[in-house]
Amino acid sequence: MSHTKQKAQLNTADIQRILFTLPHRYPFLLIDRIIDIDGDNSAIGIKNVTINEPHFSGHFPQNPIMPGVLIIEAMAQTAGAICLFQFASEQKGAVYFMTIDNAKFRKPVIPGDQLLLHVKKLKRRGNISRFGCIAEVDGNKVAEAEVTAMVSINKTNIA
Repeated sequence: MSHTKQKAQLNTADIQRILFTLPHRYPFLLIDRIIDIDGDNSAIGIKNVTINEPHFSGHFPQNPIMPGVLIIEAMAQTAGAICLFQFASEQKGAVYFMTIDNAKFRKPVIPGDQLLLHVKKLKRRGNISRFGCIAEVDGNKVAEAEVTAMVSINKTNIA
């Protein structure tokens, strides 16, 4: 494998790598791919928003809008995944949400949108990291927040 191709694979996480890394599953896995990964410093998560997601049947049937709390969760999953990518592949881990600050919602996210979740590490102390997050659709900011999470690694390899 060429160095360029290998580097591109390390900077991107497809759904299989995300499923291996995060414990979340449908309907609560809210990212489809992660690109532009720079260690645990920054990345862009991708969420393809589709009408067949369960929350749209009740939020709202005649005007489906992705709940803001799920946009925040998608941001947190992107940040959590890049934190966990830093550990050896044989170690399983989890990321625990600690805080959400300065959350703002600017525009609705609807079925058919592709949500880009820009996460950037602001601070790290031990196993706790704080990320600034911006969600965009078609280059327009739809939401933003700062999230703090704690990484826990299971060193006994019990999944």
